[in-house]
Amino acid sequence: MEKNSDLKISVVIPMYNASNTIERALDSIKGQTFRCNYQIIVVNDGSKDNSQEIVEKYIADNPQLNITLINQLNGGVSKARNTGLKHASGNLIAFLDSDDAWKEEKIEEQLKIFKNHYNVDFLGTGFAGFGIKAKIGKLKKISFEDLLFRNYFQPSTILMKREIVDKVGYFDENQKYAEEGNYFFRVSKDFKCFFLNQELIVFGDGKSGFGESGLSANLKEMEKGELKNLKFAYENKWIGFGLYFVTVCFSLLKYLRRIVIVKLR
Repeated sequence: MEKNSDLKISVVIPMYNASNTIERALDSIKGQTFRCNYQIIVVNDGSKDNSQEIVEKYIADNPQLNITLINQLNGGVSKARNTGLKHASGNLIAFLDSDDAWKEEKIEEQLKIFKNHYNVDFLGTGFAGFGIKAKIGKLKKISFEDLLFRNYFQPSTILMKREIVDKVGYFDENQKYAEEGNYFFRVSKDFKCFFLNQELIVFGDGKSGFGESGLSANLKEMEKGELKNLKFAYENKWIGFGLYFVTVCFSLLKYLRRIVIVKLR
């Protein structure tokens, strides 16, 4: 595909001890079928391995790419994402976790949706093991109410308009678990969010979404984070007590189900 010189996409990559995966993540941006000005922002969140050196070498070996490496003290993934967002200048903004990778057609497929559906502000996609019971390529509008019962979005799948950051702001740096759920709640209140039922990323170097190493493996803390998000919605009067009670019960049932699944592996 020809390069679109008018479009700039900022890609925010929070990185912590990702020496085994960061190069693959960067390669997946370089290999996109859609060519445009990609502003790649890697935020090194106090890595203790040689992730920084790997990215520095990658930058030196790929001078044609617009890559910025920002080194900061460890402050958590939300702070790293926020640092990246504050440096982002693109028309559109994407996220890519350092242990994930995009399939080569990821951005091209998402931009088709933005072009053909003018009302899309925020677009997530499926990934290995996660989708909806619908035709591949099906586009589903996701409301705030939908997100109360299921988080349809994984950060590395997201492509969103710049205006979202301008209005919604940044991730909650005081929340370590399920922090993206809080952000997606806030986005969905003011913007039109959609889910594309198509696997367009390789998630967590092939890991399951929970029960493996990494943040999502800490099921108890993840559940606390989800409950905190529901309380946030209730305290902001986005939901009444009845719906708050129902969603809390539903969340706890999902948590118990996850524990059973992990124990049976």
